[in-house]
Amino acid sequence: MIRVVFNQKGGVGKSTITVNLAAIAAERGRRTLVVDLDGQGNASQYLLGHAVSDATPTVADFFEQSLSYKLSTLPIGSFVHRTPFENLDLMPASPDLADLHGKLESRSKILKLRKALDSLQETYDEIFIDTPPALNFYTRSALIAADGCLIPFDCDDFSRQALYGLIDAVEDIRDDHNEDLVIEGIVVNQFQPRASLPVRIVQELLDEGLPVLDSKLSSSVKIRESHDVSKPLVACAPGHKLTAEFRGLYDELEAGRGKGRRRK
Repeated sequence: MIRVVFNQKGGVGKSTITVNLAAIAAERGRRTLVVDLDGQGNASQYLLGHAVSDATPTVADFFEQSLSYKLSTLPIGSFVHRTPFENLDLMPASPDLADLHGKLESRSKILKLRKALDSLQETYDEIFIDTPPALNFYTRSALIAADGCLIPFDCDDFSRQALYGLIDAVEDIRDDHNEDLVIEGIVVNQFQPRASLPVRIVQELLDEGLPVLDSKLSSSVKIRESHDVSKPLVACAPGHKLTAEFRGLYDELEAGRGKGRRRK
């Protein structure tokens, strides 16, 4: 299973959701890989902390290699690194991704990631892809490579207006490049169940037939603490309410795997 977490808006929790779902999969004994395509490297930092600077070669090196005509190239496994967490590996990001973007796009290397990750499915049960906050070459590569897409959502009107375009973008990728891609659901993040605005917005999305997942993630300072110590919640706060919510989200995704959800 290859799953991409995608939203063009920054600060909606893509890296947090990617890493914590991957950590839960790994905790349950599934061989899991995180692929970090965001040049900011938040997911990489989350998993490796200060050691991220030693994690080379990176996913940028993988893409740079695809631009080369050299006969001798590194196998895809060379770009994967162990993390401190059992069953959880990482293909780390690099700031060099920004410099490579234009070259990759002009050379039509959009299928390289899909081919690479297809080969890694013999090694990993689950692959989670973190993406940059833009619909660019890297995000399109991830959507073309993925089986499922999760869309993080903050409960405000700006995010709501952008949501329709996001869903249309995913459907365009499915129609043009990846007919097996499904939108697994919209993940409501930093949800406040006692506040009227987020409750109203979520209900309106459901009334429109959009695939809002039942599992919602609360706002909590514990997330910032887990970032600070570079440990997913299952490692640093296994009994916390938010950890339970992530477990519930993972279980819901597992229960719905393969069903696929489309905008009505």
